[in-house]
Amino acid sequence: AGPAPLVLPEHPKLTPEQAADETRRALAMRDDFAREVKRRLRVPIAEQRAYGQRLQAALDEKDLGELAGEYVILVDRAANVQALFIYFRAMPEDSWQMVGASPVATGRPGEFDHFLTPLGVFEHTPSNMDFRAEGTMNQNGIRGYGARDMRIYDLGWVDGERGWGKGGVSPMRFQMHATDPDRLEPLLGIRHSKGCVRIPSTLNRFIDHHGIIDAEYQALVESGKSLWVLHSDRQISPWAGRFIVVIDSARKARPGWAPAPGAKAHAQVPKGGDTAD
Repeated sequence: AGPAPLVLPEHPKLTPEQAADETRRALAMRDDFAREVKRRLRVPIAEQRAYGQRLQAALDEKDLGELAGEYVILVDRAANVQALFIYFRAMPEDSWQMVGASPVATGRPGEFDHFLTPLGVFEHTPSNMDFRAEGTMNQNGIRGYGARDMRIYDLGWVDGERGWGKGGVSPMRFQMHATDPDRLEPLLGIRHSKGCVRIPSTLNRFIDHHGIIDAEYQALVESGKSLWVLHSDRQISPWAGRFIVVIDSARKARPGWAPAPGAKAHAQVPKGGDTAD
């Protein structure tokens, strides 16, 4: 049996005035993003709208086109983009509006056990419980999950496209997580992972602290469950969501707002160090 179908969460119907107020308050998160996230992309307004339309198309494909009232994470795995965006809208008839964007690294084909990051809509749910990085180094001196206490957002087993041999599809554990802050984080902006989505450490903390995609975790907390993976000082947003959407814009040229890392960043990677997840 395949994965259970994604279900559209219920949100209250709002008057136009209420929707405008919800939007204003939810988009105040832009200030927190600008203050807390160190690696940010300055995405032009026209591009923000275009990616909002790409997000809508991906949701439509999964019968989630009416999704509203919560934050959604969008990732463009295109080799020339490698970016993550956080979006919000109060009502289904509204346009998606961007909260912030950062560079990421997704799956790089060409080597054994390297998958293309899977496309689609993925639910962040405690049925695949998150965990936290121990901060230990591998044999190449790399902290694959980043510094100690970084959160690993676990999206479970999914079918991934193999980037080696004759291709095809195999199960892969799909996660979104930080990476080595000294050696690999400077390389965000190019395909460099084994299939997961690597994100900046400050973005990891931002998503974690504000519960950007923690709606289902919060529901468990409110039912009386104690979850060790959640920090006691978190300030979960009333608009916490549950979905990560991965698309591929297949752009032929790299846009100026999504620069690739330079030679200095590449020089910091030790031999074999880029085989960390």
